[in-house]
Amino acid sequence: MNTKLIFLDIDGTLTEPGSNTPPGSALMAIRKAREKGHKVFLCTGRNVGMLRPLLKYGFDGVVALGGGYILVGDEVIYDCPMDDDQRDTAMDVLKRHGVFRTIEARDMTFGDENLGDFLSGQSAGNSEIERWRKALSESLGIRPMSEYDGRPIYKVVIMCTDNEQLDEARQLLEQDFNFAIQDVAAHACLNGDLVNRKFDKGQAVQRVCAHLGVDVKDTYGFGDSMNDLEMIETVGVSVCMDNGSDTLKAISDVIAPAVTEDGLYKAFRDLDLM
Repeated sequence: MNTKLIFLDIDGTLTEPGSNTPPGSALMAIRKAREKGHKVFLCTGRNVGMLRPLLKYGFDGVVALGGGYILVGDEVIYDCPMDDDQRDTAMDVLKRHGVFRTIEARDMTFGDENLGDFLSGQSAGNSEIERWRKALSESLGIRPMSEYDGRPIYKVVIMCTDNEQLDEARQLLEQDFNFAIQDVAAHACLNGDLVNRKFDKGQAVQRVCAHLGVDVKDTYGFGDSMNDLEMIETVGVSVCMDNGSDTLKAISDVIAPAVTEDGLYKAFRDLDLM
């Protein structure tokens, strides 16, 4: 039997958005898949600090920060923070245009002090909005921006009310960074990630495969939002949760039931992964 590599997004896929507690059925599916000889990786936009509560459930590695930091077992196989000029340019131009910034180091997250007020005025929306709203309300490691101490930054989460607020940032940064904006228009908030083009979840899948000597065709990727796009485009078998983005569903091989309806368990079963 060929070993399969299984890559799981967290928010909206493994757990309800913002939660650190997967359904029992999902944990059973992961355990059975690993017992069958497959390897299961978290593949998330979260940094290591924000995903750490999930590690107790047992995984074979972690793709964190949207692919900017990769662990296979305990071995770091990729580590790519912004350089100082990129960080300083992004921080300055976004602040000048009133874009709310949350910056992610490997183990800590720092957010503009008025981000909580901004989010509290938004209607319920996509999984990223819900994740940040809950993370702020539960103080899940997000420190005030005033406490940022210059440590390496991998990713910037951006939120604003008008796409024009990002125009100058795009002019200055789009050559080196992908503006991964969520495709949800049901609320007034634009949100997404500013991600270095040197990495994404798809490139992370390829890096893990190369490290382990596994063919990309033997990979499975599970996601729900547009920050999973490159993973979905790369893996051998792509799965989008029914609670996910319609755009992502349209290009995925399989639509799994929603995360609240034992979606991972049912998809693992149907794909013979356990």
